[in-house]
Amino acid sequence: MGLDKRDIKTRKLLSGICCVSRQINITSLEQVVLLAIEIAREGREGKKIGTMFIVSDNEEVLKRSRGLILDPLLGHPAEIRHIGDHNLRETIKELAQLDGAFIVSDDGVVISAARYIDASSEGIKLPLGLGSRHMAAASISKSTRAVAVVVSESSMVRIFDNGEMIGEIIPEIWMMNQYSTHIEKPFIERSNNEITVLSKD
Repeated sequence: MGLDKRDIKTRKLLSGICCVSRQINITSLEQVVLLAIEIAREGREGKKIGTMFIVSDNEEVLKRSRGLILDPLLGHPAEIRHIGDHNLRETIKELAQLDGAFIVSDDGVVISAARYIDASSEGIKLPLGLGSRHMAAASISKSTRAVAVVVSESSMVRIFDNGEMIGEIIPEIWMMNQYSTHIEKPFIERSNNEITVLSKD
């Protein structure tokens, strides 16, 4: 997948979130986060949509989830289900309008779509105002070695690891309106003209 200048700048901003300490494939996580930003920015046919991606530890994640519908990705060859494939990215944008999460393997293959995540709120502390999708992301990241990436209908992208929100990506328009972040201090803030990335210090 060729990156445009905007993606390259965004990748630099993501360095605090997509770091080696996450112990997952950094390239796969970066590609998922870039796709999540696209979905948050563009929506679909003028409508804002929310979705979730769970990256790595896919066998454990599959055990802790179930299909909401017949899986639209089932049976397709792995090479056309890679997160870097342009056609797949457009397909995911369409499927993101459905309920449920996408499960992405550590090597970047999208294993499943429209998955309901079995979530437990035990031991999870989230800021007030975040919904059930965020609870599911925090829960699955705590009970597995996966990292979860959530796109909110408010155009925010949040990243969860080990049951905690470790990053928040905010469209620049929200920052101009003095949006108050949900990520706890101390955090590192990086910005360009389009987005601001906050990551745990």
